[in-house]
Amino acid sequence: MKNTYSKRLARLQELITSLGDELLIVQGFENISYLSGFSGNAATLLVTPSKVTMITDYRYYQRAVSETNNIEVVKRDRDNETLGACIARIAGTKLHVGCEAVHFNVAQWQAIACELNAAKLNPRTDLVESLRRIKDANEIDFIREAAGIADSALAHTLAQVKTGMSERDLAIELDYQMQLRGSKGTSFNTILLFAERSALPHGSPGDKQLREGDFILIDFGAVVNGYRSDMTRSYVWGQPSAQQQAIFDTVQAAQRAALDAVMPGITAHDLNAKAHEVLQASPFAQYAGEGLGHGLGLFLHEIPFLKPGVQYQLEAGNVITIEPGIYIPDFGGVRLEEDIVVTENGYECLTHAPQQFILGP
Repeated sequence: MKNTYSKRLARLQELITSLGDELLIVQGFENISYLSGFSGNAATLLVTPSKVTMITDYRYYQRAVSETNNIEVVKRDRDNETLGACIARIAGTKLHVGCEAVHFNVAQWQAIACELNAAKLNPRTDLVESLRRIKDANEIDFIREAAGIADSALAHTLAQVKTGMSERDLAIELDYQMQLRGSKGTSFNTILLFAERSALPHGSPGDKQLREGDFILIDFGAVVNGYRSDMTRSYVWGQPSAQQQAIFDTVQAAQRAALDAVMPGITAHDLNAKAHEVLQASPFAQYAGEGLGHGLGLFLHEIPFLKPGVQYQLEAGNVITIEPGIYIPDFGGVRLEEDIVVTENGYECLTHAPQQFILGP
């Protein structure tokens, strides 16, 4: 892995040089982890075309030294030296400095600009993220393992479902089962909703109790070495009504249309359109979700995003979600989501929980 980090840094240094920057200040925790292997959450990475320095404090200094390779680690005294002053001390006079704009708040940006005096701060977005867009074999293995944990945890949790239990209780059980199987926390706050609340695409579990005939929507993920899975399954507790079944069948057909079209070279826009065509031809067109999916990795949502207007062409090594949905207010919603890795000849599905619709009682 140490050689992997060196290659990633070298690619970033080429990007920095092409932009004319003399220094890039990297602040995002996930980006620092991707570039260096550092697992802490309090550091700043300074990348020049020829050198890489990490700034941290006494809490993480020894960890940073042991986890990184060919990176100078500087321990900053937080009580007596500002981050901007430390950057200025290490970097010296630089006229063109890039900053990860989305990872700095206004106060931090202004303070660093003041400390660097004559330096021009250039907001940079998606530099490291563009490198992370294509996953290597190790990254794919981590996501595959996270997806496997989620598959297993869901199977166990579904066996515990019973009439009268609350959304919150079932969500807690699912989270516990993932962590019991090795997940480091959860990929995000688990979405687990019953009945008409399943029409909330990102609702939070509450006290709603399960009744026969209710929709159940479960969107969740596990984490392995910082890499996340993200899967959604939708069920009905008991026998579905004709409309419930029709909604499920439509979403499943939309997902299949998109999956059948996955190949290197197809644009995010066109892939989204494959699912959108199915949804728009159904009686539920006005209730269809707007986007099809997103990239997945150290971030839950990362580039590429599968939505109208995005002309990025899929490449082998992209890990993406395919998650069409229909959400009808005061009635309920259905979403089906798979994690896939784009291959040279199509894709490999990383999530394997069955897409059964009827569940108990």
